[in-house]
Amino acid sequence: QVQLVESGGGLVQPGGSLRLSCAASGSIFSIYAMGWLRQAPGKQRELVAAITSGGSTNYADSVKGRFTISRDNAKNTVYLQMNNLKPEDTAVYYCNADIYSGSSYQDYWGQGTQVTVSS
Repeated sequence: QVQLVESGGGLVQPGGSLRLSCAASGSIFSIYAMGWLRQAPGKQRELVAAITSGGSTNYADSVKGRFTISRDNAKNTVYLQMNNLKPEDTAVYYCNADIYSGSSYQDYWGQGTQVTVSS
């Protein structure tokens, strides 16, 4: 069984920084893409950033230049460094990973971590 466990959310003032982490554990043969999505109240879930096993990255236009995604393949962990945070970044942030655990690649999700940007 595969689990994704997130950490690092919280309350921060506008202009501040937070670092989210997401560690995958369980029966894992390989992980292709890992990423972060977010969902604000009353809005649809949206992609924030993603990274492949080879290091290729993709960002939402709204976070380019402020957020950086990275991963440690040895630890099956993905990070999201968020700088210059804005109130509109307030949302529940979900980790997502495409994991091969012996039969086929499947999509897994973390439980979500709240990020609140407010003065």
